[in-house]
Amino acid sequence: MNALEKVHTAAVVLAAGSGKRMGSSTKKQYMLVKDRPVIYYALKTFQESFVDEIVLVVSKGDQAYCQKEIVEKYGFDKVVQIVEGGKERYHSVAAGLNCITECGIVFIHDGARPMVTEEILERALSCAREYKACVVGMPVKDTIKIADEAGNIVSTPNRNLVWMVQTPQVFAYGLIKDAYRRLLEQEEKLKAENIAITDDAMAVEMLTGHPVKLVQGSYENMKITTPEDILIVEHFLDS
Repeated sequence: MNALEKVHTAAVVLAAGSGKRMGSSTKKQYMLVKDRPVIYYALKTFQESFVDEIVLVVSKGDQAYCQKEIVEKYGFDKVVQIVEGGKERYHSVAAGLNCITECGIVFIHDGARPMVTEEILERALSCAREYKACVVGMPVKDTIKIADEAGNIVSTPNRNLVWMVQTPQVFAYGLIKDAYRRLLEQEEKLKAENIAITDDAMAVEMLTGHPVKLVQGSYENMKITTPEDILIVEHFLDS
């Protein structure tokens, strides 16, 4: 892929989680951060970026709500489709990918990460154009310990080699489509072997053998998981 060649880009933004750890009846993607729903911030970044189209993946029954209260209310006209997600994250990603037909590069992003920036998107695009597969992340700050099932320390990996993986995770369209095709075909076999595919990079690594490059994100590009995370993101937005 020529570095100067214009490439069609799409984003699959995931907002189909239940957010059980938030302890709220409101799904975390719709909880308010400074009077805007969490999902608003990620969509705004993609809307204002170079990305050509967005597919929003939501929970069953949420499509009409998201169309009216998110997409139309805030003028996110790059959202070309709102599709229902599935039981597991990889089902939701697959549903989003199936809505994209012609594309060069696909961004897959968790809508519960509101602090993604266009600078992060640009770094990831550059990396994906060169390597066809990359994930945003940051080096860990703390020492990491590997434990056994009893809670005993087994090993201490070299901290300089350990990263916290974030999203977006960004791939050449054909590569990620092939990885998810294989994943769905081998789903029962993987379950029987107790292999859980927890992110898109793992699907590409395990099922295609293609290496995945790490690219710098931001320590602020955190995922909202618990109630205190809302307060942290509000602080970031104020700063």
